[in-house]
Amino acid sequence: MQGEPTSAASDAAIVVMGVCGAGKSLLADRLSQRLGIGMVEADDFHSPENKRKMAAGEALSDADRMPWLDAVTLAAKLMIYCEGGAVIACSSLKRTYRDRLRAALPSCRFIHLTGPRALIAERLAGRQGHFVGEPLLDSQLATLEPLEAGEAGITLEISRPIDRLVDSALEELGRIAPPQATIAS
Repeated sequence: MQGEPTSAASDAAIVVMGVCGAGKSLLADRLSQRLGIGMVEADDFHSPENKRKMAAGEALSDADRMPWLDAVTLAAKLMIYCEGGAVIACSSLKRTYRDRLRAALPSCRFIHLTGPRALIAERLAGRQGHFVGEPLLDSQLATLEPLEAGEAGITLEISRPIDRLVDSALEELGRIAPPQATIAS
């Protein structure tokens, strides 16, 4: 049912990850609508310097990304507190970035969007008014570390229509129990 939280949302963060142009924001928005919880758009938390670098086609360093990831997790924690869950559109290209997200959001699960380079490049070529464009695609593909064993998540191929991707995401996430947060004694 639209607008009613389901077991896929329950006090957890769902991170939609992948390279630029994969459709993270669109899928995250649709999931948040279906689940009745808020969405965090990670791009909104980049510093002006990070945006300038990416607009110039420069890849961000790990040092550039860490304060950004911390800001994203803080926004997600607030969303979870206020709404019972959050869907986050965030590239999460490296395992270390996902580990940082998991450290702050222990019950998060990932949806890794993948697809043919040509399709992603076509999407980026048609993108208007965004600071990340096609010049960053190859560096992001080179940096990308797909989900590994032990990471709670699923992989979806982006060639399908968005409504089918949303349905698949909800179905597959429903089969993955959110990791349990451990409480130190």
